[in-house]
Order: sequence, then structure tokens, then C-alpha cells
Amino acid sequence: MTHYYDSSNLKKIPELMQLAPEASASFLAFEKDVYQTLNHIPLKTKELIAVAIAHVTGCPYCIDAHVKKFKQLGGTREEILEAVFVATTTRAGAILSHATHALVAYDTTTTSQDDAQQNEPPDQPECFC
Repeated sequence: MTHYYDSSNLKKIPELMQLAPEASASFLAFEKDVYQTLNHIPLKTKELIAVAIAHVTGCPYCIDAHVKKFKQLGGTREEILEAVFVATTTRAGAILSHATHALVAYDTTTTSQDDAQQNEPPDQPECFC
């Protein structure tokens, strides 16, 4: 059965790199610097951070790759779950704190018909999400 996140899709990465060789080289150099050159954080910790972030971004390829690397470095299932919980609470906290924007928008929005008529819908959307 074929599904959207099929690991065989990763075989297309060389094709992507050929389509944008300079950008690909820049990315690979950046990744090498982060994982190999910068040494303030141990590699095992970097991989655990990557596992947590992969859950936030929702990338199954990254989850798979970084979990495998983390396990090879001696990481445990318990550490993974704790890191995912940290990411979960951080993401939930960010969503909750952004709710303050909803309250401000609500509090500063008028409901009179006059204001509604004066505020015609713009030609361009105010939000692109």
C-alpha cells in the first residue's frame, strides 16, 4: 500500500539536490556544522532535541532518522518520551500564550453596524494562514 509518508520517497533526495545544488550544499554544510563542528552540546543531546522538534514539526522521516541515531548513541525510550512531553508542553504553552492575542483582538473589535460598514473587507487577505 502506498501512503503519503513512504520511506522510499527519500530516494528522491538526490534529485532535489540536483535541482538546487547551491542551496543543497549550503544546507548540508550548515547541518554538518550544527551536528559535528559545534561541540557545546553532546551529540546524543542534539539528537534528542531533534527527536522532540521532529514531533513538533510532524515529520515522520525526521522522527525515524533521529530516533535511530539517538538509540545508537545510547538513548532510551524513556528519554524520548520525556523529550516529546517537553515538546508537547512547550507547544501547548505557546498556543495558550498566543490566546492572549485572541482576547486583545476580541476586546478591540467593535460590534456596531457603523464600524462594520466602515471596515469594508480589504482587497488582500489580512492573514495568509
